[in-house]
Amino acid sequence: MQLEPTRFHELNMRIIFHLDMDHFYTAVEERERTEIKGAAVIVGADPKEGKGRGVVSTSNYEARKSGVRSGMPISMAWRLCPRAVYLPPNFPLYIRVSGEIMVLARKYAGKFEQWGIDEAFLDVTDKVGGWAEAEVLARQIKAEIKEKEGLTASIGVGPNKLVAKVASDFQKPDGLTIVKEEEVEKFLDPLPVRKLLWVGRKTEAKLKELGVNTIGDLARYDPTSLTSMFGVMGLQMHLMAKGIDKSGVEERMGVKSVSHETTFEEDTADSTVIFQALDALCEDVLKETVDHHLLFKTVIVKIRYQGFETHTRSKTLPFLTNRLRDLQKTANELLFANLCKDRKVRLIGMRVSSLVSGEKQRTLV
Repeated sequence: MQLEPTRFHELNMRIIFHLDMDHFYTAVEERERTEIKGAAVIVGADPKEGKGRGVVSTSNYEARKSGVRSGMPISMAWRLCPRAVYLPPNFPLYIRVSGEIMVLARKYAGKFEQWGIDEAFLDVTDKVGGWAEAEVLARQIKAEIKEKEGLTASIGVGPNKLVAKVASDFQKPDGLTIVKEEEVEKFLDPLPVRKLLWVGRKTEAKLKELGVNTIGDLARYDPTSLTSMFGVMGLQMHLMAKGIDKSGVEERMGVKSVSHETTFEEDTADSTVIFQALDALCEDVLKETVDHHLLFKTVIVKIRYQGFETHTRSKTLPFLTNRLRDLQKTANELLFANLCKDRKVRLIGMRVSSLVSGEKQRTLV
């Protein structure tokens, strides 16, 4: 027996969609360039015949068959897949297509939260009378995106954002996975622990040393022991493994910041590699900022070491700017002053905020 939408809401039960576009950058490029359809496609830095610096932004499924992954050094991608079509990121195009998709998806949701350029959460609790209607709605959204944009999307449906996010990755590409509230434990239990949000390669390795290989293993592990080993993240991982997530779908208005980050394939203490990665991130952030016609004042650098210890440092400039040299100089100063020597770095992030539209401002030269 299906519940009416109002009744479903009164029971404090939720139906959440996670919409995730399939290999978005490369899918858009393939749509625009029919001659590369079916080829291995990699969007990222210039490989320069295996000597380029920077990282892979994304790769299509054909390239992934060769082992290419997002965040991988572009030089390694070249060694794995030299036959691929390598393209620089075209952020104005991706942002335009993303905007069209988000407008399309937003109309189906009671509450809508864009999560990056190619993902979004939709709270459809007030829009459907139960799980069967949710499936119909999800298929309708996927079909409309395919018809109007020529792109495929995967949708995960669950009782909260966490489960919906894991579900959207379950049958990629062009997938639809529905996990009802009473099915959460059965669904999560056999999945590799790496499938949980925030469980990266290093954490996965540490968990495996404890005999924790699946999400179910993590759910059954003593939370006190996890907390002693991983701090507050240990308890959070335990709750996530049980499918517990009380966060709501929240609308985010306007562009409040522009950020990019990269995870090194291997943790590194090589300062040359770290600063080169930061400079490349500055270029990506600056390009996106300029494409949005924005100026910035605040620069933020994030450093994540082994063990997920994360430091964030920021500096607010006395002027608005959109110059690369201002961004790189400030970012390098922040990193130099706060980088712990001889400690291996897992991730570097770069963000600008205090944004102002540059369309009515005088651009600095």
